[in-house]
Amino acid sequence: MITKPIDIIQAFADGVNEGSADKLISLYDEKAVLIPTFSARTRKTPAQIRDYFETLAQKPGLGLGLHDKTVNIIHVQDEVYALSGLYLWRFSVDDEILNFEARFSYIVNLKLENPILQHHSSQIPRTL
Repeated sequence: MITKPIDIIQAFADGVNEGSADKLISLYDEKAVLIPTFSARTRKTPAQIRDYFETLAQKPGLGLGLHDKTVNIIHVQDEVYALSGLYLWRFSVDDEILNFEARFSYIVNLKLENPILQHHSSQIPRTL
């Protein structure tokens, strides 16, 4: 069981880096909302979240690096936290590894076995 808010982000990164859709899906509560980095559609059901991560896990060279110094953790109440920061996605597109810098925010409840309640991630625009 995850006991510290930062462990959520690390578990997410580990799941991405291992290409484990099951590990990623296990982090999300059954009522969680995912606004994903690489999809225009919000995912509101476990099946939709599973579909997103299974598709993503098929990307060649998939990896995620966390920018540790950007992480913000706000204690909301009890075991509920808001987390935000930056991470760097990478995977191959047409046999070329590309990097995608993105921002993230999570609402998590550490009392839950599957602690992520909401997760938003979006690519950082390269220009205004």
